[in-house]
Amino acid sequence: SANVRDGLTVITSIILFCIVWQLIQIVDAGGRPTVTLLQMIPGLSLTLSLEPLGMIFAGVASFLWIVTSFYAFGYMRGHHEANQTRFFFCFAIAIMSALGIAFSGNMLTLFVFYEVLTISTFPLVTHSGTDEARRAGRVYLGILLGTSVTFLLTAMIWTYVEAGTLDFQKGGILEGNAPAGVIAILFGLYIYGIGKAALMPFHRWLPAAMVAPTPVSALLHAVAVVKAGVFSVVKVSVFIFGLDTLRDTGASTWLAYVAAITILLSSIIAMRQDNLKARLAYSTISQLGYMVMALGVGAWTAALFHLFTHAFFKAGLFLGSGSVAHSVHSFDMKKDMGGMRKFMPTTFKTFVIC
Repeated sequence: SANVRDGLTVITSIILFCIVWQLIQIVDAGGRPTVTLLQMIPGLSLTLSLEPLGMIFAGVASFLWIVTSFYAFGYMRGHHEANQTRFFFCFAIAIMSALGIAFSGNMLTLFVFYEVLTISTFPLVTHSGTDEARRAGRVYLGILLGTSVTFLLTAMIWTYVEAGTLDFQKGGILEGNAPAGVIAILFGLYIYGIGKAALMPFHRWLPAAMVAPTPVSALLHAVAVVKAGVFSVVKVSVFIFGLDTLRDTGASTWLAYVAAITILLSSIIAMRQDNLKARLAYSTISQLGYMVMALGVGAWTAALFHLFTHAFFKAGLFLGSGSVAHSVHSFDMKKDMGGMRKFMPTTFKTFVIC
């Protein structure tokens, strides 16, 4: 039953946000609740732990789930999309994965939820079932799983060998446990292993995923996926390496230059796109570059602030683009758009604000 399914989605998303809000109050008061789900060997466990960085990400994801859900109901029904129950099921799993990343107490837990997020969003990217969607899904899965297994998993194993633990720790667990050269190499492996941060050249999965329905684009760009990437980079920088260690060793300096190149190139590519969603996709890559560049110069608070603001304005831009496309039955700005303000004044105003 579509009404029951959508009603349960609304109820669940609202309850989730209320719970997260209560947890934010606990953390704000100085509490740091921790629970170990599974202990494997000493120093390796699946652990959830609340801390301020994670609560910001959790608050954004849980609130935007409510917003995008209401939009998705109208969009999916209006377009008479097939497999809507599968769509909302995978959407919910993706939100759960994002919260798991936000609440992760160590790198192993973050890695597990990171991979679940990739796999749960794959059916959303390929939702239409067309040949184009399948090709996009292969690119999406290939880049994200390939980078995480090749680079991120290698970095985690190396970190465990050097530090004897993967638990997040204020000041970093590698401080005093690894020479500067090793830290520089490890930092590179982590940065490119977290492919969801969409740094060039591992960015193609993001434009490819634009074949997905517009609510999925909002999920990818604003609610969960790319935000999980940048958030993971923040967690690694702060709790695995330590900002002082990165600064003293100069291990993160190159990141600012790579991010700057990403910002410039993706912005130029965006201006050459006639497809509205493709333009917004490359805009997202550029905005992620600003966040990562801030991390490269040690300004993690600025990176986190922009992560917060970008989540809201990019969600609004994608939802607005979906409204326009629903009216003109196209995303082609050059052929099918122009002068839309007269026909869609409310969408025009909200789009300008975003």
